Amino acid sequence: MNPTYMAIEFKRQARDVSNVMFVLLLPAAMYLLFGASTAGGEQMAGHANLKYYVMASMAAYGAVSAVTAISATAATEQTQGWGRQIGLTPMRPWQFVLTKTVVALAFAAVAMVIVYAVGIFTGAKADATWIWWATAAISLGCSAVFALYGLAAGLLFKSDSAAGVASGSVTFFAFFGNVFIPLSGTMLDIARFTPMYGMIGLVRWPVLEGFMADGTREELWWYIANVVAWTVIFLALALWGVRRSRARR
Repeated sequence: MNPTYMAIEFKRQARDVSNVMFVLLLPAAMYLLFGASTAGGEQMAGHANLKYYVMASMAAYGAVSAVTAISATAATEQTQGWGRQIGLTPMRPWQFVLTKTVVALAFAAVAMVIVYAVGIFTGAKADATWIWWATAAISLGCSAVFALYGLAAGLLFKSDSAAGVASGSVTFFAFFGNVFIPLSGTMLDIARFTPMYGMIGLVRWPVLEGFMADGTREELWWYIANVVAWTVIFLALALWGVRRSRARR
């Protein structure tokens, strides 16, 4: 990993207005809109109040958005002129990928810190300190799965719009993954098979232990199976994108 290139990449991403607005600030704004300012936010839901429930959900969404957007951009750069420029330097391809991954996770962590900080100052509460650390760690860890998704999108679409398409679809995944509003009935049945359902269920597990808004309870193994299944799918798509990219060179 090249520290100089990492610093340059981090500064470049930080100067991108869309990253700052939509990746770092939008999740916090959504928490303020749907969590902090909602009537009844002090009511308890499991081991935390409703404000905390919304805060943890928005932090997870922010982490996924950051990782997806940056990994999609990295894949597009690798298949276009910038990738050839990097190829002329001593930097190895794995160093390029590792640097991009670290930068993406750093942005995800920053997005989460912003949301959690806003949550602290607006009354988000949990029964124990370990719940804060657990939800944050699960969000950051599971967001790495979507680095594969962003990488696959960038490799398969190979255009400047790939990052936008990947980021936009993350919002779609969040709606149908039970992230923004509690789903029920047929919509919930469909949500169980969408990419963010397992991740958000794991993030909420320290608070709700699987209980849903409609009173039903989801088993832990289903969340884990969802995450594992989509990891395999995104990994397969990313590998297909890499092979197709190399075949055209």
